[in-house]
Amino acid sequence: MTKTLLILAHPNMPESKVNKALIESIAEEPNITVHDLYQAYRSVEAIDVEKEQALLLEHDRIIFQFPLYWFSSPAILKEWLDVVLAYGFAYGHGGNKLAGKKCKIVISAGSPEAEYSSAGYNRYTLAEYLRPLESSILYTKMEFKGIFAVCGALELTAETLPQEVGKYRTMLKNEGWM
Repeated sequence: MTKTLLILAHPNMPESKVNKALIESIAEEPNITVHDLYQAYRSVEAIDVEKEQALLLEHDRIIFQFPLYWFSSPAILKEWLDVVLAYGFAYGHGGNKLAGKKCKIVISAGSPEAEYSSAGYNRYTLAEYLRPLESSILYTKMEFKGIFAVCGALELTAETLPQEVGKYRTMLKNEGWM
């Protein structure tokens, strides 16, 4: 069975509506490791690079999951990328340790999906906002398998949130991530 490492970067999970529901829905999944960066580290300086690299090597698929904060990821994920995806490990001479792993981005976004377009008030698509992370994934020779987004997070209701959770669970259980 494929092993998935879900790297969660949400600075306030107790107050989260969407990410909390998504993560709780997979709590009992035996082949998914949820690694909460904010729970593991009190500061970006505390990131244990060797531990993080070992986690990456133990898994076949990698997910970066976070709420969209000012059109990007929360700060801890950026620092994690900077120090964990190091030369000689993830790129450069001998840096092919992640080559061939499948990687996906999962985000929650407050605005409705239609607003992430050239005609919307956010002016750009989610793919455009997330291009730096996609580029990092590709640079490390992982296979980028796209973006799964729960948009309109601020407007989700008790009826619509379970539908998004169901889509998320279905995506995670799809071995091929097509």
